[in-house]
Amino acid sequence: MLALEITLLIIAAILIAALFSPTNWTIEAAIEIHKPKQEVYDYLKILKNSEKYNKWVMTDPNMKKEFKGTDGTVGFVYSWDSENKQVGKGEQEIKNLTTGARIDYEIRFIKPFTGTSTSSLLLESVSDKLTRIKWSFSSSNNYLMKIMHLLFNLKKVLLKDLQASLGNLKSILDN
Repeated sequence: MLALEITLLIIAAILIAALFSPTNWTIEAAIEIHKPKQEVYDYLKILKNSEKYNKWVMTDPNMKKEFKGTDGTVGFVYSWDSENKQVGKGEQEIKNLTTGARIDYEIRFIKPFTGTSTSSLLLESVSDKLTRIKWSFSSSNNYLMKIMHLLFNLKKVLLKDLQASLGNLKSILDN
């Protein structure tokens, strides 16, 4: 009986903690690339290039992909659909381009959970041949997603994936 009471207390604690956990959250990671800022920007603005460095995109090489519009321009949409539950179904749209400096996306998740997030890539010249990239990812959570974040420490997992993606990008562009 004691085990049941302890289990119920743990469940109650998680449910109560989720009530008070933040709704909005952001993760950020940065890396330096040994290329001029404009060259890095020109590579990053082509959303299809993310297939070579983005850990989330690379998770299922067999996922179905669809493209709408002209890649590298505002309004371009990259859609995906995968049987892999870690990948799911959704789409990413280029929402804003600031030439040589910033790329903003809206990411719309359809399954396994619905939701909308934003992501930005900010580029800064450290020197003529060194560019700092800061990648941010922001979202808001409903109550169920707050519970998921608490149980699985999703911010930490997502940050690790973001850092891995930047490491992949560095390997590609530094060579």
